[in-house]
Amino acid sequence: MATAFSPISVSTALSSISSSRLASARLPEFGGLRIKPASVTQPIQSVSRSSRRNRTAAGSIFCEAQNAAIQVAPVTDSTWQSLVLDSTLPVLVEFSAPWCGPCRIIHPLIEELAKEYAGKFKFYKVNTDESPGIAAKYGIRSIPTVLIFKSGEKRDAVIGAVPKSTLTSSIEKFL
Repeated sequence: MATAFSPISVSTALSSISSSRLASARLPEFGGLRIKPASVTQPIQSVSRSSRRNRTAAGSIFCEAQNAAIQVAPVTDSTWQSLVLDSTLPVLVEFSAPWCGPCRIIHPLIEELAKEYAGKFKFYKVNTDESPGIAAKYGIRSIPTVLIFKSGEKRDAVIGAVPKSTLTSSIEKFL
């Protein structure tokens, strides 16, 4: 016999958890996951181990990964040629989509790399839902996929949510 469950919101579920259990909960340590306490109206702070220990009220959990990639500019069909293929610097292009979980994991890594390699490498992202022509042209069948271009030619590809060290070694090959 199957039991019927009624849907509940995350905030309702979290409010039923005691604050001591919430404080000891293990959440991923990437920048896209945030906790908004129910009683706080100030700007949302990132979750760290120390802030989780000090949290007293249960709130809602949400993801801000779409806002995490501020440094990595989007590329569309109309800007592809000028930004990527005509670039004098090597270019790393991330193919992703807003609904993709692994893409949310890799966004902060590419963001860090964009800051580290500023002036040596260019970093762009392609939303495969908005620009499917670019993805089809380069045979992108799964996301996230990272392609590296040099002198207008595709030189390397990294598929999946990989560690930062894998992306760094791919970048270093072309400097």
